[in-house]
Amino acid sequence: GLSQYSSDPHTEWDLSAYSTREQVLEAVRNLRYKGGNTFTGLALTHVLEQNLKPDAGARLEAEKLVILLTDGKSQDDANLAAQTLKNLGIEIFAIGVKNADEAELRQVASEPLELTVYNVLDFPLLSSLVGKLTRVLCSRIKERSHKESTDTPVNTGSQLSPTDLKISAVTSKSMHLAWSPPLRPPKKYRVVYYPSKGGTPREVVLEGAVSSVQLSNLTSQTEYLVSVIPVYDSALGDGLRGVTSTLPLSSPRSLRVSELSHNSLRLSWKAAQGATHYLVLCSAAPDGAED
Repeated sequence: GLSQYSSDPHTEWDLSAYSTREQVLEAVRNLRYKGGNTFTGLALTHVLEQNLKPDAGARLEAEKLVILLTDGKSQDDANLAAQTLKNLGIEIFAIGVKNADEAELRQVASEPLELTVYNVLDFPLLSSLVGKLTRVLCSRIKERSHKESTDTPVNTGSQLSPTDLKISAVTSKSMHLAWSPPLRPPKKYRVVYYPSKGGTPREVVLEGAVSSVQLSNLTSQTEYLVSVIPVYDSALGDGLRGVTSTLPLSSPRSLRVSELSHNSLRLSWKAAQGATHYLVLCSAAPDGAED
């Protein structure tokens, strides 16, 4: 499977799209390079939520490897997103080209770093990595597969996936999420949310017995993408996804003027919910020389 990213990650093809080497190579030849920004954290979250799920061809019993190829320093928190993947047993290889930040590559990659971090000065030099990287990837898969216990869950669908996501009690800075748990309760839930127009993903981790959460400290009048992902000991179930917009900040209403005199007046209004201060601006009409 392959995804490209700048400020908006895009799946080029899923794990289940092609079944032969020739098909994959043809897809690579037809790939168009996507220029732009470098939101690596958002891209890694996209890979976890969109590409490493059963619907996209991820087999629950198979080892999960992510190869990150980047030519710049991330403009968001790549380390947090990478740590989430690594905590779920997903191994990350980081390959830098040209202006990549090697310190960031080493933060993002899995241990041991001498096998998972690579950096070259320009794109043509990537070809020099292919042989070694192929051998390392294959040997890592064999090692990890050998260590896995034989009771890896193989159930899919409703047994591993929650249903019926409901978003309610939406305000300018909060919302409430609730869902129906799967037939087989997960160990934990990951709730990931971020503005649809780009931004650093934020995350809440819940115990598997919980099926609701209150999201707070949101930005007003902003569309948010939310995902609820069930986490099992050695698998991820299909996540629930939703989108909703927070409300605008409330405004004061019913402005009234009273107690007029030659040099004063009194203003009163209905309070704006949640406001901590008010700024009152006054100027003489129509030109308002004195404020």
